[in-house]
Amino acid sequence: MRPLDPRLLRYAEATRGFLIACVVIGSAVAGLVVIQAFALADIITGAFQEGLGLAQLQPVLVLLAAVIVARAGLLYLAEVVAHRAGAKAKNQLRQGLLAHTLDLGPGWLAGRGSGELATLATRGIDGLDAYFARYLPMLVLAVTVPIIGGVAILSQDLLSALIVALTLPLIPVFMILVGRFTQSRVDRQWRTLGVLSGHFLDVVAGLPTLAIFGRAKAQAESIRRIGDQYRLATMKVLRVSFLSSLVLELLATLSVAMIAVGIGLRLVGGGGFTLRAGLVVLILAPEVYLPLRMVGANFHAAAEGLGAAERVLDILETPAPARGSRTDVPDPARSPLVVEDLSVVYPDRPVPALAGVSLEIRPGVITAITGPSGCGKSTLLGVLMGFVAPTAGGILIAGEDLAEFDLDAWRGVVGYVPQVPKLLTRSLRENVALGRPDATDEEILAALAAAGAEGLAASLPAGLDTVVGEAGRGLSAGQTRRVALARALLRDCPLLLLDEPTAALDAATRS
Repeated sequence: MRPLDPRLLRYAEATRGFLIACVVIGSAVAGLVVIQAFALADIITGAFQEGLGLAQLQPVLVLLAAVIVARAGLLYLAEVVAHRAGAKAKNQLRQGLLAHTLDLGPGWLAGRGSGELATLATRGIDGLDAYFARYLPMLVLAVTVPIIGGVAILSQDLLSALIVALTLPLIPVFMILVGRFTQSRVDRQWRTLGVLSGHFLDVVAGLPTLAIFGRAKAQAESIRRIGDQYRLATMKVLRVSFLSSLVLELLATLSVAMIAVGIGLRLVGGGGFTLRAGLVVLILAPEVYLPLRMVGANFHAAAEGLGAAERVLDILETPAPARGSRTDVPDPARSPLVVEDLSVVYPDRPVPALAGVSLEIRPGVITAITGPSGCGKSTLLGVLMGFVAPTAGGILIAGEDLAEFDLDAWRGVVGYVPQVPKLLTRSLRENVALGRPDATDEEILAALAAAGAEGLAASLPAGLDTVVGEAGRGLSAGQTRRVALARALLRDCPLLLLDEPTAALDAATRS
């Protein structure tokens, strides 16, 4: 968990402008801190050492009031900028995550789990609020205030500046050590949350089946156990956060105390050290250490968001299947599709999923690919759809390499029904017309009839307006597959790819 991941600047462009604004505001705040220290020192020495009255101190008092108001205004401006930039950055990350997930394809998503992805896209990215509103502004102040304040201290007292120069770097060192110690606990917390979210999603989806077989209570106990693990992991992160904040506060307090003792001894012993210089140093010293202390405290507040953002950025860095640039895709209804010596090897499997497969799909001909379970039929369809990148060989359409064409353009002429069709929690009409939102009810009913579900809409309580749940809740497995087939038929694509189209269908419908 780096303080500022360069990838965040690339994938969330709003962070760049926010960082520039933080530098400008931070430099202005640092300058005001120095002016405030000198103004306070002049007021105290003038009133108690030189005996000046209120009228004589009025210009300095006005300056001090103006500095205080300006600091408050800059802090308010920083809050506004932080919240706006944070909202934009989160939106950019969320959109980038969803778009890249679609590019990676269903094969990658099946290996990650939709529960973990949903957690990252919602609560995980929302955890960046503390990062933008608290941590990043303090990180900039931790650079500007010590530099400008240290120069001001050096102009007043060399010994105090030397103590600051020697003790100030210790705080980042301790922060790095604490951060490495915290990272493993935050990672464990997110892994536990990912398992909990995925397991909870699976249990909710299969709750009717679990209740039928009397396994609902056992799954509830499993969720309770994983929830306890997440609670313990969270409490460990909080414990480390409080202890590390104590270490940083103690280190900063001891450093300021060393400066104060040295100034006090020299003021008592004389030697030409002035009260004004001592006051300036004493007022500036806590201000110099404060941003670094706040960075340490806010780091743990933003740790959850940073951990989630790191996982989001890792997903965005995952290479997607290569995309061509040509959009002039040949018509599959007129051009043969030729698979030449195609091989696919998955990174986590030593045995190839496909090895030297060659075939020709001719226009106007139904081509059936048969074989035992696990022989690579779904992998072949995944390559044809651009979800899986081939290890060797290729696919030709009209004699040209399919990899040269844009995936969106190619998928625009191909209909596809996966092995496990997915429905949305929308009406039956919207699920069938997902690929053609402008389709009329007559066209939707015709597509359902062509898929062997001509009486489905009439059998549902609200007809086409009946809301069906995710994974086809409210429909049988066969009805879900026929709705998915109707959705593909409604698009009227010249090439239709069906993965186990007769699964979960009765004998009459299958024939």
